[in-house]
Amino acid sequence: MAKSLAHTKYMCKYHIVFIPKYRRKIIYNKLRKEIQKYIKDLCKWKGVEIIEGHMMPDHVHLLVEIPPRISVSSFMGYLKGKSSLMIFDKNPNLKYKFGNRNFWATGYYVSTVGLNEATIRKYIREQENEDIMEDKLSKKEYENPFKGLLK
Repeated sequence: MAKSLAHTKYMCKYHIVFIPKYRRKIIYNKLRKEIQKYIKDLCKWKGVEIIEGHMMPDHVHLLVEIPPRISVSSFMGYLKGKSSLMIFDKNPNLKYKFGNRNFWATGYYVSTVGLNEATIRKYIREQENEDIMEDKLSKKEYENPFKGLLK
């Protein structure tokens, strides 16, 4: 279902995968529930909806809907950066394993989750009908401002 902002309808869904530094299998240990809470909180604060999420032993899968005002790259920088700080604040002993407060590895995988062709065709048909209806509401005829100047 499409969501909306002031002048925008959107359905921006992304499948994102990212990993801890060195692919250490620390996520399923004592940190799993803690990291889930951080990710949920950070997404909520940015207005990003988590549709699905799963923490594997050495990576995280997220299916999220990101509003179009936020780019995927800025969201991932925010998510990985802030969650790293939160993890190290609660677990200062991790600095010896990860160093420099970098819990997550550099980079991530992202894939868009698109609509099917029939849905897009329907949207295009309905959009044309909406434009026609909108034009019918406005009956004012506009005059050519250059009429009479060019002879």
